[in-house]
Amino acid sequence: MTAPPSHRTLPRFSATFSPQTIAEIQRAAATGIYDIRGGGAKRVLPHFDDLLFLGASISRYPLEGYREKCSTDVTLGTRFAKKPIKLKIPVTIAGMSFGALSAPAKEALGRGASAVGTSTTTGDGGMTPEERGHSSILVYQYLPSRYGMNPDDLRKADAIEIVIGQGAKPGGGGMLLGQKISARVARMRTLPEGIDQRSACRHPDWTGPDDLEIKIEELRELTDWEKPIYVKVGASRPYYDTALAAKSGADVIVLDGMQGGTAATQEVFIENVGLPILAAIRPAVQALQDLGLHRKLQLIASGGIRTGADVAKALALGADAVAIGTAALIALGDNDPQLQAEYEKLGTVAGAYDDWQEGLDPAGITTQDPTLAARLDPAKAGRRLANYLSVLTLEAQTIARACGKSHLHNLEPEDLVALTIEAAAMAGVPLAGTNWIPGITK
Repeated sequence: MTAPPSHRTLPRFSATFSPQTIAEIQRAAATGIYDIRGGGAKRVLPHFDDLLFLGASISRYPLEGYREKCSTDVTLGTRFAKKPIKLKIPVTIAGMSFGALSAPAKEALGRGASAVGTSTTTGDGGMTPEERGHSSILVYQYLPSRYGMNPDDLRKADAIEIVIGQGAKPGGGGMLLGQKISARVARMRTLPEGIDQRSACRHPDWTGPDDLEIKIEELRELTDWEKPIYVKVGASRPYYDTALAAKSGADVIVLDGMQGGTAATQEVFIENVGLPILAAIRPAVQALQDLGLHRKLQLIASGGIRTGADVAKALALGADAVAIGTAALIALGDNDPQLQAEYEKLGTVAGAYDDWQEGLDPAGITTQDPTLAARLDPAKAGRRLANYLSVLTLEAQTIARACGKSHLHNLEPEDLVALTIEAAAMAGVPLAGTNWIPGITK
């Protein structure tokens, strides 16, 4: 006899074969191709939320509100460059290309960063006049593709960032689908218009750290030793990659965790390759300490930075600055709930939109469609970004003052505890309520 409906067991979904997993199997079976998307990792990963600060009370002396100074400045490139970069805040804008982003979006990033005294970065595909014209401090990315690269633009930049890997896809090249290869993008990249582009995963003219040292010397000669040379690596083997980049002569190392976004790559890559930034900072710092270079060679951490607390925690773990990408696009206006109806037409919702590769962004940010791009007011979007960067800085200062620090760089691991065993092990700080650091203390 069949049980009445009120007594039936509710359907249960498998943890292994979740609805999303079943849908992906069905999609793959129907199409025969892997899924490409933008955004970053969506799986739950250990992150800065798993750390807490220990504010001052009796054993520590806090600073008084806004009456006592808490400095936020940072200088990048002090190791070898004749003209190091001086930033007012330790939050920079990560590299995002013209092609992945619209020209108004690139202009807005420059406007917002300049308003608060920090830097922005070009990305794959070269430098646009809008970006250079509105960025008081601009870092030029030197990528394996060499798209849009020319010596004149290298000299126009304030720093050069050699990109070896990206957190969302360490070991993999980028993608820019044909619908975003407009006539202008095609000219800048010397590509056919409307044809899918896949960037190389490694540089064509060197194969290891010895060659990297030669490349860094070449770029220094090209720019008369004025520009700081960054090396960007995706977090995978942070101790050795940091050590080798340092020994190759880098002024700054950019360490990008897997929570970092990307305009487009395989979903299987985004979700299964790399390390969370929480697991990468301490090994990188340890490498610099072992070489006697910590604070002499600057470390920038990126990949999932969202709040001033994230900024403060990254600095407390030993980074000199952080870089933001996805958060900056949200600040410009991406995933705005006011555009909910248009996101629904694309089969998604505001807050979950990750089809950046399709070039249909109704916010006018991740698109090359001239009608959509015209929706973004660079001046207004730039002000929104500047507001957001100011809030990040104020939040980080608030935490630093509560810990008794007169500069954000005075934050240290001793100011932190972890809520989980995993975070304690990754960050190298005690589990809350104990003196135990997994793998270090007994």
